[in-house]
Parts: sequence; C-alpha cells; structure tokens
Amino acid sequence: MGIAFLGESREYRAARDRLLGQEIELRRAMEAVAAARRALPPGGRVPRDYLFEGAAADGARIEVRLSELFAHGMDSLVIYSFMFPRDPADLTPGPTTGQTALLPLAEGPCPSCVAMIDQLEGAAEHLGQHVNLAVVAKTSLPRLLAFVKERGWRGLRFLSSATNDFNIDYHAETPDGTQRPMLTVFHRQGDVIRHFWSSELFYAPTDPGQDPRHVGTLEPLWNILDLTPDGRPQDWTEQLSYG
Repeated sequence: MGIAFLGESREYRAARDRLLGQEIELRRAMEAVAAARRALPPGGRVPRDYLFEGAAADGARIEVRLSELFAHGMDSLVIYSFMFPRDPADLTPGPTTGQTALLPLAEGPCPSCVAMIDQLEGAAEHLGQHVNLAVVAKTSLPRLLAFVKERGWRGLRFLSSATNDFNIDYHAETPDGTQRPMLTVFHRQGDVIRHFWSSELFYAPTDPGQDPRHVGTLEPLWNILDLTPDGRPQDWTEQLSYG
C-alpha cells in the first residue's frame, strides 16, 4: 500500500507513483551493477609496490609502500586521486588564505576534488571499519600537508605520489601530465595485490548536458541536488569557499 502527503492532488499522486516505479527499477539496476562489479574476474596484478611519501603521527616525513596501506584483516584499498595540481584549464578561484593561497593558480588544488574529499572526510571513520582508504596527490608532500591542515581534514590518510608512477599507471594522469580524479580500488589476496576497479566512466562518452559522473553515486552533494525541483545546476561548480 502506498502513502500520500497532505494537500497533494490526484495528478501529483499518479505521477509520483509512476516515478516511484522508476526509482524501484533504478534501485534494482544499482544492485545488479554492484553484483556484476563484485563478480569481476581478478584484475591485473599491481606491477610494483609503489613508494609514496606521507607523514607520521608527529608530522615527520615517512615513506609508505602501497602494501603498507592494507591494515590487518582488511583486504580492500580505496584510493582517491586528488587533482593537486588542478586541471590547467580550471580557472575557478583558489584559496584566499594560508600557504596554498601563495601558489600559482595552476599549481593549486582542484575545487571539485576538494568538495569530494570533504564528503569522504565525513565518511572516513565509518568506511575505516571495513576498507582501507587513502587520498593521493601528485603535488609535493609539504604542499599537500599544508593544504590538509588549512582545510581541517583529520580523518583521511594523505600521500604524495610526486616521486612515483602511480598516477600515470592508473590513469590518474594523462601523458602530458594533467591530473585526473580517478577512484581506484585494489584487493589483496595473500601477498598478491591486484587492481579491482576504477572509475573509468570518467573516460567514457557522455550524453549531452552530462558530466562524466564517474563517482556520481558516491557524492551526497549532487545526489541531493537531483532531488530538488531545479536539479543540479548546469552553470555552477564547487568552490573552495563561498561568500
């Protein structure tokens, strides 16, 4: 039996029930896609134990291998590739305060990536009960850590890939050095680490008026906007700060 809300018309209820049918089909499709993803055959073996730069609890620089990002008993690793530096065509304003504000715009962080990481930051403690999670950026470790402090991020692990080929190998960097916001999942089986899944929808053709939405099902921001009468704005993008 369906439900109804105060003051709604019969026309509204009929249209809403039709939409509810579509939402049920979408839920089924999402479940089917998730099942198909879980059923993927083994992906490619990671070719090398990438060495990243990170920070210890006291802030000291340390070297961290990919294999060391797997905690005991958790065999999935999710890495978000943070576009820092940003896409050179992105002219969105940069930070207005802090050390990062002193960088040339092209060398600063991508605002859309920052919005995504803000959302991951809120989920990090919960995700950490089940999976390993890290954010990787090509920028130098001092620049990365300075911005992490300025942004107030505390729940995520941040690593610099400035000295390795991780970004280029996993399509988070183009041949000309432009950074790309890939989400990549690795899986460990015994001593073997394999690539499991990446958000390669980023590279797939899009329909008119759509952005890649390669991590679109993960972002509360855009999904909540989709629930409103105006939908997601076509002429707006995330900012590092708002007036």
